[in-house]
Amino acid sequence: MPLTHVAIRRAQPSKKSRKMFDGRGLYLEVSPRGGKWWRQKYRFEGKDKRISLGVYPDVSLKEARRRCEDARRLLAGGVDPSEHRQALKAAKAQRNSNTFEAVAREWFTKQAPSWAPSHSSLIMSRLQRNIFPWLGGKPIADINASQLLEVVRRIERRGVLETAHRVLQNCGQVFRYAVATGRAERDLSADLRGALSPVKKKHFAALTDPKKVGPLLRVLDGYEGSLIVRCALRLAPLVFVRPGELRRAEWTDIDLEAAEWRFTVTKTETSHLVPLSRQAVDVLRELYPLTGHGRYVFPSGRTPRGNRPMSENAVLAALRRLGIGKEEMSGHGFRAMARTLLDEVLGFRPDYIEHQLAHVVRDPLGRAYNRTAHLPERRTMMQAWADYLDQLKADGRDPVSRGVR
Repeated sequence: MPLTHVAIRRAQPSKKSRKMFDGRGLYLEVSPRGGKWWRQKYRFEGKDKRISLGVYPDVSLKEARRRCEDARRLLAGGVDPSEHRQALKAAKAQRNSNTFEAVAREWFTKQAPSWAPSHSSLIMSRLQRNIFPWLGGKPIADINASQLLEVVRRIERRGVLETAHRVLQNCGQVFRYAVATGRAERDLSADLRGALSPVKKKHFAALTDPKKVGPLLRVLDGYEGSLIVRCALRLAPLVFVRPGELRRAEWTDIDLEAAEWRFTVTKTETSHLVPLSRQAVDVLRELYPLTGHGRYVFPSGRTPRGNRPMSENAVLAALRRLGIGKEEMSGHGFRAMARTLLDEVLGFRPDYIEHQLAHVVRDPLGRAYNRTAHLPERRTMMQAWADYLDQLKADGRDPVSRGVR
């Protein structure tokens, strides 16, 4: 007898699985724990086989019968329903592996080990927020240039133009990876060159006029806040590292006897050495009794044990409290100050300066120099720079350039 809704609903489990047949190979299997599965028995190429058609009550009796008839039509056409189902799953998996998001994550997995953690996190965050919700589920080969443009223009309309350009650049990298792995024909981002408004580059505010540097240094020396921030303000122009590298400086990386500071450049994940002038060592020795017991040279005031660095806004906020406006100086501005005056006033070779700024400097053959190259010359340069700043601070006059070349 064909099954009925009432019979299925009232079916109770027993010690062993039992089968309730409906006809045409369809039956309901009731497990000892009470689970109810739709099954279909069939014969293909002389072998008895069966497939699952779903779980009751998610799959009703009517739906189970429909699935049963679909399988019988495949059999009538000489197709094994089980093999047909496996082929469909394989095709779906293939489609899923070819979506933009799947290709992007695969590309990211291969590239991320060579990036700094902060950089890799930023790349994935951009894609997750700006691309995946709209293009992530589409097969990458089916995406066209107009669809990509609409997504990046959505970012542009939010007013973050630089982010829009960077996201488009990242998408281009994903498309080129898809081309290399045979999942796309070409890089669509190349068609969108000039489609976005150009980014107006803004330079960090910096003082590069020697006549203004002296007064600035005297103002910094007059800071009356915490000793930690005061020392950071005094050290920043002497070492001219990136603000994030200064605030995350660790005592284990500093050798006061050798007058050296070694750390890993956050932007490139490469080692860097900063020769410390006598003035820089004096600043650090003054601070050591207060923070030398902890990890960070400049710990956050909110963590007495020193296990967190100072806020990224600490130096900038101190500059503003001293009356130094954002159009005059920024935490990054000490780098531009040193780059300009070391070259134009003190006459040091540009490659020495670029090395000290932790920029990539290449030899005539295009190879990057070792980070410790020209160390004796850079020691001389850093001491000359500190002495020059002292003279500017003392009388505001522009000392005679050293003419070092």
